[in-house]
Amino acid sequence: MKLGYTILYVRDAEASLVFFEKAFGLPRRFYHESGYGEIDTGSTALGFASHELGASNLPHGYVRADESPLPLGMEIALVTDDVSGAYKQALDAGAVALKEPTQKPWGQIVAYVRCPDGLLVELCSPVV
Repeated sequence: MKLGYTILYVRDAEASLVFFEKAFGLPRRFYHESGYGEIDTGSTALGFASHELGASNLPHGYVRADESPLPLGMEIALVTDDVSGAYKQALDAGAVALKEPTQKPWGQIVAYVRCPDGLLVELCSPVV
């Protein structure tokens, strides 16, 4: 068993792809007009599916990140050598600042932003 991909349910899958391309410089793997697309993040893809597609998969519903006043209790962590630069680029692309880059006791630099689709993203340096 291995983690193949993570799928996030969003209002507009294509808009989320565009945001992740601009905010984080991640290339699009593909998009299908059914409301599903993926960003290439390495060995594990990051997928975005429309809420309509999500409703067909989960007929009893789920918590929509874009309707929650607080971020959901989960995050996407993107590793970079330039957390401050990535943080600024994300804000310039429309992310909401949640926590500026700070150093953890173990030396890692970490920052948090919330995407326009409500998703929580951690920008962090590699753990050494």
